[in-house]
Amino acid sequence: MRSLLLAGVAAVAMTSAVWAQNTTTTTGNANSGGTYMSVPENNDLSSNLVGLDIYNDDNKDIGTIKDIAMNPEGRTTAYIVSVGGFLGMGDRYIAVNPSAVKVTYNDGDKKWHAKMNATADQLKAAPEFKYTGRWNGSRT
Repeated sequence: MRSLLLAGVAAVAMTSAVWAQNTTTTTGNANSGGTYMSVPENNDLSSNLVGLDIYNDDNKDIGTIKDIAMNPEGRTTAYIVSVGGFLGMGDRYIAVNPSAVKVTYNDGDKKWHAKMNATADQLKAAPEFKYTGRWNGSRT
């Protein structure tokens, strides 16, 4: 689980689909042969994305980012978004292209924001993503 989380952080840091304006910098020893590195402040962390509510152009909450899918090279391929439920009941998951979700950080209110040009009905009608195969057990 820890390696999956670290892979998620690395994937989000490498993806260009999300643009941040301010994050924390971690520095390492420059002589460590590439094992440790500095993280530029304009990189994103998966912990800022997972759990983030997504709003549409009408400022209505249309879903929540629950997970991040990555290819074998560690690149983000989809956000797994929970839609259609009420208070955690009746949720279903869909896979959304990361480029369809605009994530920003607002210095004024010190919060992350996610926006997507879609309606709740469009997301409810989207093909369902199911945790099967090697993902089975990730979500209950």
